[in-house]
Amino acid sequence: MRIGAHVPMDGGLAAALDYALETGSEAFQLFAKSPRRWSGPKRPPEETAAFRAACATAGIGPVFTHASYLINLGASDPLQWEKSCAALSDEMMRAHEIGAAGVVVHLGTRFCDDDGACIARVAETVRRAADYATGPVAPVLLENAAGAGRQYGTDAHEMAEALVAVRATGVAAGLCVDTCHAFAAGIDLRGTEGWTGLLGHLDAHCGPGAVVLVHANDCKGEFGSHRDRHEWIGDGFVGESGFAAMFGHPSLATATAIVEMPGEAPGKDIENVTRLKRLRGVAEASAGPGPEPV
Repeated sequence: MRIGAHVPMDGGLAAALDYALETGSEAFQLFAKSPRRWSGPKRPPEETAAFRAACATAGIGPVFTHASYLINLGASDPLQWEKSCAALSDEMMRAHEIGAAGVVVHLGTRFCDDDGACIARVAETVRRAADYATGPVAPVLLENAAGAGRQYGTDAHEMAEALVAVRATGVAAGLCVDTCHAFAAGIDLRGTEGWTGLLGHLDAHCGPGAVVLVHANDCKGEFGSHRDRHEWIGDGFVGESGFAAMFGHPSLATATAIVEMPGEAPGKDIENVTRLKRLRGVAEASAGPGPEPV
């Protein structure tokens, strides 16, 4: 697994790459526009082309974007739903323009009390977003929720059903597992057993490699608390053992781990990227040497 941080965009794309390199990131995530707005100004093609070239030269990647927090894939209000479709379409195009491997979007709220209708609403929203696009789009990565209020996508079953439905519309899609959200929702990721249960279900229903990205965040809240409060790696209730188990699971061998931490930049990201790299090393050492070459 490659490791990196969510990087600030205050200085534009070039500064975002510089920050990623400063923090020791091997991959990174950013906002392609303000996460608090439905829309934003377009970036000049020469800027996005220069960014893609610079990332390739630096050997850093993959890059991911995170969609606006305003988007709700399960919106029941017609106006909010239309805005969500249009905004997601814009995010998918922006992600493609900068060469991102995917755009992360929260699954949103329950459309209604019927599970089948919730799944159908998510798929319809993503399909409509792809239809609205006037150019190529990046894949969509559906992110799980901590389970507060009427959030949707809080367990392995809902995550798998949503992904299968979205893929059935013809839109390229995968999953983003947030470890803090999962733990808060009642998925125990403190050791190998919990990871095997989660990933086994996802592999069985969605096929291998469904989890493209892990938001590797420790959890300030206790197990099943439904509190989305990120903590530094090893300082929360998931603990170092949980992240070491993550690195040891073969289903995540091609996934990327990104930290989204509170605290003062860049120190928070330098420290947490370093902690994850150390735990990756522990997992690799535990696995032992690979087979001898033939």
